[in-house]
Parts: sequence; structure tokens; C-alpha cells
Amino acid sequence: MTVYLDHAATTPMLPAAIRSYADAMAVVGNPASVHSAGQNAKRMLEEARETVAASLGCDPIEVVFTGSGTESINLGIKGLYWARSGAQARSGAQARSGVQALAPRRRILVPGGEHHATLDTVEWLERHDGAVVEWIPLDAVGRIDLVALAAAIERNPADVALVTLIMANNEVGTLQPVAEVAALAAAHGIPVHVDAVAAYGYVPVDFRALAAAGVSALSVSAHKVGGPVGIAALVLGRTTVVEPLIHGGGQQRKVRSGTQDVAAAVAFAVAAGALGADPAAETARLEALRDRVVAGVTALVPDAVLNGDPTASGRLPGNAHFSFPGCEGDSLLFLLDVAGVSVSTGSACQAGVPEPSHVLRAMGRTEVESRGALRITLGHTSTDADVDALLAALPTAHAQAARAGMADRATGG
Repeated sequence: MTVYLDHAATTPMLPAAIRSYADAMAVVGNPASVHSAGQNAKRMLEEARETVAASLGCDPIEVVFTGSGTESINLGIKGLYWARSGAQARSGAQARSGVQALAPRRRILVPGGEHHATLDTVEWLERHDGAVVEWIPLDAVGRIDLVALAAAIERNPADVALVTLIMANNEVGTLQPVAEVAALAAAHGIPVHVDAVAAYGYVPVDFRALAAAGVSALSVSAHKVGGPVGIAALVLGRTTVVEPLIHGGGQQRKVRSGTQDVAAAVAFAVAAGALGADPAAETARLEALRDRVVAGVTALVPDAVLNGDPTASGRLPGNAHFSFPGCEGDSLLFLLDVAGVSVSTGSACQAGVPEPSHVLRAMGRTEVESRGALRITLGHTSTDADVDALLAALPTAHAQAARAGMADRATGG
């Protein structure tokens, strides 16, 4: 029997979400149709949106369903960038109407170590749309340097299109000072997009409070909280303007056109609704399991290095991320997998291609140090027995990986 300790990649669907998904798939009706079948589907969809909104502390109209967290992040970043950088294209009409045109804004401020959904999106905008990406450094535990961010904004706030950052790092688990970042940006009217995909379900996400601080958009995904793969959401403030990625039927405030997946939304809502049952108790349970992992790993492998913020209040409750000197992380992963324990070396979104952790590199680690990383993440199905199985399998796996050593690669650090 496999012990699953890779909840940051995806977490098992809740049984209630599976049942609701199956039941809803049997319901016929396009929610955009005006007949009774369509209106019944619309009712199911909007009730689901209300439940998801309640879990995020926002209004239902602010929830835009998307097909994945990656799409949500793309819509949030590209949509804000295009809305802010397109001012120059409208300048002729504005001048004729007597309205002073705003200069286009091209700079995107991004911390190092973001998820590839963010990294690849901003780099695409840089290559194809004239964006100027400015990377804000991280400190040794993976937290954004607020002084550097403030300096980057103050240098010329008028040309900043947006700031985007992750709420909790998906690899090392460090929580980011989102409200402080938003306040720095809001002082100059700069919108902020937040990737909360890794944080949602593990720490409180209150969009109203974040919006009051200056956050304009926030991304989450259903499969990280026990819902299905294939549905996510972008929380978009009522007054936030974005250019859509997809055009067609004008659904969802004309921000994301296309027939909406009612069954997936219903299952998402079941998972979202379950988050509010007893969040403090679940957080405490996960922290206790994580602390057992940390204590056990460091006792068994004394030179293992815990990455990310070492304090309980500064990291995700179910995240334990280590570097193992002299070992390849992927070697450890495969050896633990053979022993029946599923863990990760980092993000699962790199098409299964092992690479040195770009997060650790952004935190100042060498390439060699970044290759020896292992991420252990706990979730709603995790138990003490799972931790026992990991700790029982680790010594042999580590010994074998240490004997194999580091692979000879063309580059080094």
C-alpha cells in the first residue's frame, strides 16, 4: 500500500465531492440556456459559486471559474498586464475626446522562486508583448525582500503594470507578507495578483481583507483542497479590469467565455464547504504531523537541512522541505517510491522533468545544494502511520542515495 505524502501536488478527492460530481454529471442542461433544464443547471452553478466564494471571503460575482490554477494565474497576470499596458493604443481616441492618455505600463514586479505558472507567463509577456520583468530577491528562508520591492516601485511607479506573488511557496512552504506587499503597491495604484493555489485550504484566505489592503486578483484551484482536477477560480475584485484570454459567449463578466462545467463546480463547492468544518483543529493536526516529520528526518539524517521558514507561523502547516547534502533529490524520490512512499522533489508542473530547485536557487543556494531537495507534504488523508512509514523507509533510501552520490552534470555551482 502506497503512503501518499505529496499533497502539494494534488490531494485525494473527498468522497462527498466524488459523489456530488457523479450526481451532477447526470443532470442535463447548459446554464446559459433559458429553458427549465438550463435554469436548473444555472441554479446549481450559482449555488456552487456562492459556496466557493464563502470559503474565500469574497462575493459570488467575484468568482470566475477557470479550467486550472495555471489558467487562473495566466488570466490574472496577462489580463492585468494587457489592461494596464494597452493605454497607449487608446491614446488617439482619448486625445480626440479631450481625455489625457495614460502612458502604457510595462514593468511587472515578481519575486524570485515563484511557481512556473507565474514564471513562464511573465517570461512569455517579456518575449512577445514588450513586458519588462523585474525580479525581486528573496531572503534565506524564501520570503520577499520588502525593501527591494519598495525601491523597485519608487524608482518609477508610473510604469509598473502589476505586482504578482505567491501567498505560500509551493516548494518550501514559506508564507509571504501579502498584505504588506499590497500596501506598498496600493500607495501608487498598482494592482496586485496573488497566487494562493498552494495556500488555499491550509491557511486562511480572506479576499475582502486582502482587497482592502490592495489585492486585485487571487488564484486558487479545486484539486488542492479535495475537489476535482479541471476546475479552479480567479477571484477578481468588482472594479478590477482585466483583458480576457478567451473570447466567445461573454460568460462570467465577459472575463472567461465558454460553457461552464456545472458538475465540476458542484464538486469544487463540496470540497470548499468542507474547509470550514474545523480549520483550527486541522491546522493543529497537520502541524503536529509535520513536526514529527521534521524531528524524525533530522534525527535519522543529521546533516539534512530544513528549507523555508523554520517557525510554525511562517510556513504552511503540512510542508516539510529538506536538502540532503551529497544526494540527488530524484534518487531519494525513486528509492522512497520503491519502498511505497510517495514524495516530491518540488513542483509537479514541470512535465516530470527533474531539475535543480529554482526556489532554492532564488534563496541563494548553489546548484548542487538545489539538486538534493525533497518535499514532503501532508494533507487531509495523512496519518501518524504515514509518518512512521516515511521514517522507516528513509534510512535505507538515504544510504543508497548517498552511495550513488551526485550525478556528473555539465553545469555546477
